[in-house]
Amino acid sequence: MEITCTRCHQTVQADNAYCPACGLPQLVYSADAVPGQAPAERWTEPLRDASTVEWKPALRLAVMLAVPAGLLSSGPSPLSGFGLFWMTVAAAWAVTLYMRSQRPAWITIGAGARIGLVTGLMGAWLAFAISGGALFVQRYVQHQSSQMDAEWKAEMDAGQELSQKLATQMGPTFSAQMEASRAQNEAWMISPQGHAGGQASNLAIYSAFLLFFAIVGGALGARLVARTRTPEI
Repeated sequence: MEITCTRCHQTVQADNAYCPACGLPQLVYSADAVPGQAPAERWTEPLRDASTVEWKPALRLAVMLAVPAGLLSSGPSPLSGFGLFWMTVAAAWAVTLYMRSQRPAWITIGAGARIGLVTGLMGAWLAFAISGGALFVQRYVQHQSSQMDAEWKAEMDAGQELSQKLATQMGPTFSAQMEASRAQNEAWMISPQGHAGGQASNLAIYSAFLLFFAIVGGALGARLVARTRTPEI
């Protein structure tokens, strides 16, 4: 027989003590209960709200997985191209390990997202710091500023060329406005200040994406593990 959870309205099997979707405890009544007697409960230990997070173990797991994810996602890493994947997996794994240590072993999607947020904050900050430090070392310690500026100018020229093509397709008036704006911005963008600001902006945007994917990973971890695990009774 199937019943419906009163919190999330998902289907719950009759022999489940907890909702597999949100973790809400389900009362189980004995079929041969004597009239006048209190119904038997399926559990005897105190219940934990599945929407709350015990932050001491959660932070320990978040740090343990955010560090390698941040290292793999940073600029010097040869696997940094998969940074969004590493951060998503780290957050989902942190939630999975956290859920294994809890009784009942269920948390809501919102709680999983919060654990993912903490994992993402630490991992994204570490990736930002390492990437920025690597750029500093490359420019001032290894004296590769000329090469870095040349690469940056090539990127800016490619972007300007693409913008000019799009402006031409929009019409002569729009193209003239874009050309005037390009002339004003080009000198600043290829200057040392513009180069530093552009690199910092790129790192900030990348870190924001890492944080977003970590939140998604935490929510997915809570959802998927809740679907695959059987409550311990």
